[in-house]
Amino acid sequence: MSRLAQTAGLTDVQREILSTVRDFTDKEILPVATELEHNDEYPQAIVDGLKELGLFGLMIPEEYGGLGESLLTYALCVEEIARGWMSVSGIVNTHFIVAYLLMRHGTEEQKNAFLPRMATGEVRGAFSMSEPALGSDVSAITSKAVRDGETYVLTGQKMWVTNGGTSTLVAVLCRSDEGHPETTAPHRSMTAFLVEKEPGFGTVRPGLTIPGKIEKMGYKGVDTTELIMDGLRIPANRVLGGDTGRGFYQMMDGVEVGRVNVAARGCGVAQRAFELGVSYAQQRHTFGKPIAEHQAIQFKLAEMATKVEAAHAMMVNAARKKDSGERNDLEAGMAKYLASEYCKEVVEDAFRIHGGYGFSKEYEIERLYREAPMLLIGEGTAEIQKMIIGRRLLEEYRIQS
Repeated sequence: MSRLAQTAGLTDVQREILSTVRDFTDKEILPVATELEHNDEYPQAIVDGLKELGLFGLMIPEEYGGLGESLLTYALCVEEIARGWMSVSGIVNTHFIVAYLLMRHGTEEQKNAFLPRMATGEVRGAFSMSEPALGSDVSAITSKAVRDGETYVLTGQKMWVTNGGTSTLVAVLCRSDEGHPETTAPHRSMTAFLVEKEPGFGTVRPGLTIPGKIEKMGYKGVDTTELIMDGLRIPANRVLGGDTGRGFYQMMDGVEVGRVNVAARGCGVAQRAFELGVSYAQQRHTFGKPIAEHQAIQFKLAEMATKVEAAHAMMVNAARKKDSGERNDLEAGMAKYLASEYCKEVVEDAFRIHGGYGFSKEYEIERLYREAPMLLIGEGTAEIQKMIIGRRLLEEYRIQS
């Protein structure tokens, strides 16, 4: 166990879980991650191992077959997994968000129908808000849901669906027909639907097409897809929570915990970059001594380690705040913003320490260099985080007149 990024106050159970996940990462993920990533190959053996460990049900309550653990435990496990390969943590994260949405907002029938099978990994979740013509402006979505008897007919195109191909349950946000379109606020006319489908690509159920994987610079292995709905019929009992018009708030609640997850991913990738940098600096010699003995490199290592430590502390604080039942959007936004920015900087410094070898695909840092940028935009861009942080600070520190 390294000196950096330690977490005080963990229970024996939490420490045992983290030790198991770290051991799995070291033995089953790190040795194969770079080869799988270069081949853009789905890590099926790793996913099967995570199922056996119970990771897909980590936060699902015991009454539904899960482990009933906290957000902190989950975030620390994600940190360990991302240290091995960030794509694997993405496979788990979207599944976790859908399970969280069901736990917090689902009807009893929906919980009983999905959570036990999600805990085992039999049902795999995905989460879909974004569309091709919009980025951070979720309130501008155009996908529509129209009531037709006991079903809703969904039409529209979604983008950037992580696990779009491998999932069997997708939480999809659409615009529904509550209120009057000219007077009802956009975020009050959205509904989240639980869409069941077959895994794979092409037509995965009548009215639903997953065209194929989107080619990406990094974040490979995990499938990122479009989702096209054309007359997709969904039963009314698959409206998340049973009531229409609540989708925006439900999805934002999921994104809030997702931001803690992205912060944890940033922490894990930054830790791995630091490990690679500090190791290489002691092996590479210039001017008759290891480059680690040059002050310029020591300064870099000092800055990198400080950023790893700071990001971890903020991520842990955000998770603990949510676990305590308090509002944590400020802390989650800060943690996601800082961890993703610091991750990018730590990875770049490790890349610089490697010199020309950092540009070679033979060295692991090349993979991290392509993966880190995704964290700057996933679960809300840095600019969105700063907007959230700024608004919340003004709420907290408003001058009383």
